[in-house]
Amino acid sequence: MSKVVGWIKSHKLTFVLVIFIFYLLIKQSTPNYLMRSSNFIGTDYSAKSIGSTQDGTMMSKSVVPPSASYSKTGAPTSDRMVVADSYLSLVVKKVEDTHRQILKKAQELGGFMINSSINNPHENANASLTVRIPNKQLEAALKFFKSLSVKVVTENLTGEDVTNQYTDIETRLATLNKTKTIFEDMLNKAITIEDILNVQREILNIQDQIDTQIGQKKYLAENVNLAKITVYLSTDELSLPYAPLDSWRPEQILKEAVRSMISTLRLLIGFLIWIGVYAAIWIPVLLIFLFLRKRFFKKAN
Repeated sequence: MSKVVGWIKSHKLTFVLVIFIFYLLIKQSTPNYLMRSSNFIGTDYSAKSIGSTQDGTMMSKSVVPPSASYSKTGAPTSDRMVVADSYLSLVVKKVEDTHRQILKKAQELGGFMINSSINNPHENANASLTVRIPNKQLEAALKFFKSLSVKVVTENLTGEDVTNQYTDIETRLATLNKTKTIFEDMLNKAITIEDILNVQREILNIQDQIDTQIGQKKYLAENVNLAKITVYLSTDELSLPYAPLDSWRPEQILKEAVRSMISTLRLLIGFLIWIGVYAAIWIPVLLIFLFLRKRFFKKAN
């Protein structure tokens, strides 16, 4: 016991530092837990209503939640922060042209492309692309995209409430900044090299946590300000990512039969080309075989 007391007397600053860190851990863990538990009570913004088009095609629409507005400093000015996410499945006349118009419109509205792909550009083309659009331009963008289609097969709009996540991050940042200030005061009062190094190590650790929380806060704010739209394009309705109620369609069967016939003809023509190219080998072999067969047949007679 006397050794412990002696060590505490000779390392007063280190002992105070350890006690303070232990106190902060206990204090911070309990409020966060209670706050996360209360976050489960709130409005559900992802409730969906399902309807159908005149031809029986299913169309699902989610209730689009209100998104938060922001001041010039980036702080939310409304109660809720909602990340908008939507996707469209469109039947179009020309996939490449529509794809190009969507990307151009997204840029005009102040958005940008996240990813894009086009399959079979010369035959039964289909494409998918995802863009980010300023949230205030979401309605205009969706209206324009749908105007480019022959038929809107599926439209889905959803929203994720991230208000509690944003608030939790702000709370953590406030606690971390206060803790960092206290450690900086300790650093100014530290005398021994050991105490100085211990305090500096804790300050660097806290600063890393602060930078991480700032990055997450910025990421959430950008997602709230920029809505994500994923668009699927095709000239063939059955190529789009949905299951139609009536999959038997004569016009579609005719298209598939024509494609199958063209594919078979291509295989046949390709086979004939291979035979023609290898004629330089199989014709001499065939001639030698016929010659030897005729010769041995005469000897046998």
